[in-house]
Amino acid sequence: MTRWFITGTDTEVGKTVASGALLQAASAAGLRTAGYKPVASGCEITPEGVRNSDALALQRYSSLALSYEQVNPLAFVEPTSPHIVSAEEGRPIEFSALSAGLRALEQQAEWVLVEGAGGWFTPLSETQTYADWVEAQQLPVILVVGVKLGCINHAMLTAEAVKARGLRLAGWIANDIQPPGKRHAEYMATLRQRIDAPFLGEIPYLDSEAQQAECGQYLTLPQS
Repeated sequence: MTRWFITGTDTEVGKTVASGALLQAASAAGLRTAGYKPVASGCEITPEGVRNSDALALQRYSSLALSYEQVNPLAFVEPTSPHIVSAEEGRPIEFSALSAGLRALEQQAEWVLVEGAGGWFTPLSETQTYADWVEAQQLPVILVVGVKLGCINHAMLTAEAVKARGLRLAGWIANDIQPPGKRHAEYMATLRQRIDAPFLGEIPYLDSEAQQAECGQYLTLPQS
């Protein structure tokens, strides 16, 4: 059984698109896969309950039949930093709950992908960040870089912060969140030179869900 944690250079850089692609690739390799998004904000109230679109995508791309609650145990409606909305609603985000959900998936799957919220240091409480939990779990990290102006600095800072925790940066993914610009090739060359981790692939600019459903082909799986 292998476990991975997906983080991004920022919010809205395509962590879920990359997570879905990795789950597709792992399932195609014959692995029993499970996606896990322990904490999600920016959810909608539906007849089935509070639902997050990112978590629903992870549920859809997991090869195991998982309930929504298994994929996303902590769901908040307001689209803001989790530590703010959890304090306002009186629902603290406990590391023990995040870990219990991960342990349950580990009992069923061979390959578990955990998707964070926002960037590396997203706060989960007044005193703890997502990085603290990932360090406690000793999860290898995969970095998603949303390719745009400023991404080189954000990528280098995040990669350095991950390694400063003593964690393995198992790879990075370039996600073209906008149509490639004039300097796209130079951005990619610099990222490949400066990020000291395996390059797992580049997801091209995709403007439809149907295209995203077939993007596992663009990535290679990280090495255990």
